Amino acid sequence: MGGALDRVADALDVETFLVGDSEEECLRLARRLMEELGLPDHDVISLQFRGLGARVRVRAYLYRPGGEYGWLKEGNASGG
Repeated sequence: MGGALDRVADALDVETFLVGDSEEECLRLARRLMEELGLPDHDVISLQFRGLGARVRVRAYLYRPGGEYGWLKEGNASGG
C-alpha cells in the first residue's frame, strides 16, 4: 500500500499567511509555494491581503473527476 497521499479522494487544501508587499506578490508566492510542494495542479480559493501580507487558501487537486485514483489501484487494502 502507498502513502497517505495515495488515499486522498480528490484534493488537498493548504491555508497559510504569506508575508508580502501586495496582493499580487502574495498571489505569486502562493502559486510558487504549491509548485515547491510538488502540487502543480491547484487553484487559489481565497486571498485576503491585510497589511503585512495575505491569508491564502489554495486547493491542490491530486485526482480530478474521472482520473486514475490512487486509492483504487491494485494492491491497496480497500481498493481495486
